[in-house]
Amino acid sequence: MTRLAQFYALTKPRVVQLIVFCAVIGMVLAVPGVPRPAELALGAAAALGIWLVAGAAAAFNCLVEKGIDAKMKRTAWRPTAKGELSDTQTLLFAAVLCALGSWLLYRWVNPLTMWLTFATFVGYAVVYTVILKPLTPQNIVIGGASGAMPPVLGWAAMTGEVGPEALILFLIIFLWTPPHFWALALYRVEDYRKSGLPMLPVTHGNEFTRLQIFLYTLVLLAACLMPFAYGMSSWLYLAAALVLSLGFCAYGFRLWREYSDALARRTFRFSLIHLAVLFGALLLDHYLL
Repeated sequence: MTRLAQFYALTKPRVVQLIVFCAVIGMVLAVPGVPRPAELALGAAAALGIWLVAGAAAAFNCLVEKGIDAKMKRTAWRPTAKGELSDTQTLLFAAVLCALGSWLLYRWVNPLTMWLTFATFVGYAVVYTVILKPLTPQNIVIGGASGAMPPVLGWAAMTGEVGPEALILFLIIFLWTPPHFWALALYRVEDYRKSGLPMLPVTHGNEFTRLQIFLYTLVLLAACLMPFAYGMSSWLYLAAALVLSLGFCAYGFRLWREYSDALARRTFRFSLIHLAVLFGALLLDHYLL
């Protein structure tokens, strides 16, 4: 990779794209009707600021976990794991992105969004990466709070406050995170075992993890119905939420009863479809009904 591509890879682009997408959903749902030009400009500034800080958190994560990444086939290609970027270069890059994103959010959006985004950075880069991930198999559950923040950030950017609707979106992502990551951990268990990280399949075994995935999909199903129950969406979202969440439950049940690496991969991929289409349905519902 070129030097520019190496720095870009540190930001984990696909992960950050999903973060910004979820934040934009929060922005859109916070604004009744079609956004005015001023609201579009505010949303664009917020999305850019959130992207910068999220990229900084990802880069810091690559720095802290470079030794672990080098042991895992899935992450061994990262520039920090291969030694292509020094610790100083990576740390400086992360600091610049975080400072620029925080300034942008404070200056052009509002202080609440800046502080919430910075708290998310600390939660992911420090609390999750440095403390929780190597300490407990519940790292994904507790650390999932940081990953669930994007809709809250988007909502705060447009309204200057955190409403109950934003907390519902937070809850959905929070409950979605464990079955999503544990499905990945099941078929990557040897990588995690080599890395020394106490992921649930390593510490509690394959069968226990599969049961946890299934139970979480059931709780997630209930949470996905909350936007309709609270009145922030209508039948279009309800239909999509039922189909997607029942599908996720079916994957979880099959994974629990008849495991295979191929099924775990399909479950992981479906979890990505589940979240993206679920939030897309919220977006359609917001404008069409």
